[in-house]
Amino acid sequence: MSTSEHRRTVVIGLGNPLMGDDGLGIAALERLRAGWHVPDDVDLVDGGTWGMNLLPEIESAGRVLLIDAIKTGAQAGTEVVIPRARLPRYLATKISPHEVDLRDVLALAELRGTLPEQTVAVGLEPASVELSSELSAGLQARLDVLVAAVVRQLAAWGHVCTARTAPVHA
Repeated sequence: MSTSEHRRTVVIGLGNPLMGDDGLGIAALERLRAGWHVPDDVDLVDGGTWGMNLLPEIESAGRVLLIDAIKTGAQAGTEVVIPRARLPRYLATKISPHEVDLRDVLALAELRGTLPEQTVAVGLEPASVELSSELSAGLQARLDVLVAAVVRQLAAWGHVCTARTAPVHA
């Protein structure tokens, strides 16, 4: 068993919830928390716009799953999965200020040899990144699709998530 298999998996929701669809990663993370039982060896982290403060979370993980609005030029709401090898190219196209910090965090982890081999970003193509505390209607309607993609990726890594039978209210 490799070292990464002994370390936890970290799921990081990214984005700024005050910038419309840029808050997608945070909204998806909250939907995951509310609707799914996640194994104990999976940490759910609200990464927001933490920047370099995410470095210890990433470096101590065996696997990293980033949830974010991902601009690729596709139709709004399109599901996007970016493997580790393609992350630098994705991060070169900035849609909001937090991505500059994330690019730096991942580059530093890579330079230090601590970026987990199993790192992937999943998200949806954003429709609107502007001052708003709401996701666009299209992305709101596809939030469960994104959460299902996160659950599938976790299952591929051996983490079985089960749907909650009743909603959890804070």
